[in-house]
Amino acid sequence: MALRRRSIKNTRGEATLFRVRAMVGFALILLGLGVLVVRYHYLQVQRHDEFALRSENNRVKPRAIPPARGLIFDRSGVLLADNVPAFRLEVVPEQVKDLPAMLAAIREVVPLDDSDIDAFKKQLKQNRRFDSVPLKLHLTEDEIARFAINRWRFPGLDVVPYLTRRYPYGPLFAHVVGYVSRIDADDLTRLDADRYKGTSHVGRSGLERSYEDVLHGEPGYELVEVNADNRVQRVLETHAPTPGKNLYLNIDVRVQKAATDAFQGRPGSAVAIDPRNGQVLAMVSVPSFDPNLFVNGISKADYTGYMNAEDKPLLNRALKSAYPPGSTVKPFLALGGLELGIRRPEDTVLSTGEFCIPGQQRCYRDDTRGGDGTVNMVRAIEKSTNTYFYRLALDMGIDRLASWMGSLGFGKKTGIDLLGEAEGILPSREWKATRSKFPWFQGETIIAGIGQGYWTVTALQLAHATATFAGHGTPYAPRLVMATAVVKEHPVPLPNPPSGPSVIRKPHEWEVVNQGMEAVITGGTAKGQFTGFPFVVAGKSGTAERFSRRTNDYDNNKNLAYLATRHRAWFIAYTPAEAPRIAVVAMLESGAWGASDAGPIVRKVMEAWLASTGGPVPPTNTLENVPATPSSTPELPEDTPVATPADMSAMPADSTSTAPPDDGGNP
Repeated sequence: MALRRRSIKNTRGEATLFRVRAMVGFALILLGLGVLVVRYHYLQVQRHDEFALRSENNRVKPRAIPPARGLIFDRSGVLLADNVPAFRLEVVPEQVKDLPAMLAAIREVVPLDDSDIDAFKKQLKQNRRFDSVPLKLHLTEDEIARFAINRWRFPGLDVVPYLTRRYPYGPLFAHVVGYVSRIDADDLTRLDADRYKGTSHVGRSGLERSYEDVLHGEPGYELVEVNADNRVQRVLETHAPTPGKNLYLNIDVRVQKAATDAFQGRPGSAVAIDPRNGQVLAMVSVPSFDPNLFVNGISKADYTGYMNAEDKPLLNRALKSAYPPGSTVKPFLALGGLELGIRRPEDTVLSTGEFCIPGQQRCYRDDTRGGDGTVNMVRAIEKSTNTYFYRLALDMGIDRLASWMGSLGFGKKTGIDLLGEAEGILPSREWKATRSKFPWFQGETIIAGIGQGYWTVTALQLAHATATFAGHGTPYAPRLVMATAVVKEHPVPLPNPPSGPSVIRKPHEWEVVNQGMEAVITGGTAKGQFTGFPFVVAGKSGTAERFSRRTNDYDNNKNLAYLATRHRAWFIAYTPAEAPRIAVVAMLESGAWGASDAGPIVRKVMEAWLASTGGPVPPTNTLENVPATPSSTPELPEDTPVATPADMSAMPADSTSTAPPDDGGNP
């Protein structure tokens, strides 16, 4: 058995090794401390200001304060759009552990529909988790009470106050004032994100949309101190928002109500304009809708009901619907004949009951069987003699006719301060060339002379032309808003200079046409409609046919209900005739005759205007007082289908197929 040698311990070597390791460790410690000192100097000395600012920003955060939306008043100071306090349910997402479970549970306490959930989820993606997100707007007292009892079950949820829009007169001004609704994802792409911080609603239709920049105002902000979890500890500084400007309209609520009531629920529209300055005194579309329903989200049932309604209450007929104007264009055509030197007042035409173009089998009829005999310009306007205007249109030619009527504003937007206006159609060679392979025919010129054929106008457009004529040819763009500022309790009117020079060169020519329109009221197609009215009224009726006739035979069916299905009834008028202060147009989508059906509507508007200006009220006045406390109504969506004429898909091969429908010249 071999003996093992014991190794002798090298104490000196171990001591040397320890000293080396100690020195290396100490050097590493010194190096680490050096790095820390250098880093500390870099952070605390060289970049002190930067990191101090970043630290302060983490502690103090700005929070947007939405501005109060501007109010809307009528010309007498009646409030049409108000801001009222309300309560909404808000959620701070970071404080909710399970959002789906919370949403399912809260629906048992506060009813939520699918639109509430959808809107909440969309805003959830656009906000930080520590920001409050609205879940349900405009809580009822019962909903607030039920949530208060169950509040302990829902950390991160709270009821907070806010201002919501209210329209006291509901449907009466729905198409003019419009409404606001909740901001959606599409709105965020077009809105200034900084300006709309904290804002939940935006103008969706009417003046609410057209004057959004004026009504909205500028947001304010407050600086709040937050902890490490971004929760507010206290408010350090507040900068108040700038509220939106108020709108003061030219419309009078009494005139607006009288016009609406005069329709008695029948679909149609009416517009009243002051020819001296373009101020819109009334603008009515019947039927209407309740704008309050849209402010905080309309229910699917209500929205479906509006969209499926046959009478299309969401459609602004005064602004967006265009129809053939019928005989209402005859005074303007007569004025064009004088201005272009084609006619003299004393020139006469023999009306025998029909007007024929040589070589054509189908003729164009007068309204009166057998005709009106020999008529001059004044008599032709009074009797609405088609033959006179057939001949005038043919002599004028479509090119000059389109140019002249275009100078009165037909076939183009009026320039009203409201979005969505339709242009209508002013027939011309150029217009037809873009839609048909066929040339322009003489027959199309003839029926254009009585406001039929391709010609369509809106009630606003026709009112603008009537006001231009009533103002002796000086055009003003129609204006709904009078002012956005008040000085010493009086609105400061916004400037609205004439949009061009007068289209009438010789004053006596205006007198001739005016004489004819006065004769319409005193002994013509509208005789008796303005009996007892204290001012002289000048006007013109129009009955536009909705169906083309197939033969030269007269339609002997005089049943008013039957005729109403075939005609659109128009009436235009202004008063006092010697110095006009109001021009009115009324249109019924289904009316037997322009004078008897639309004429009374115009008279109601004029009576209300007289009452509102303190003038004498006719003894036949039947206006009702505007209720002191109007009923509140809900609202509807803005962008709705527009009932403008469809483009032609096919054109007639010859002029005979464009002959006017039955009773094409009916007054």
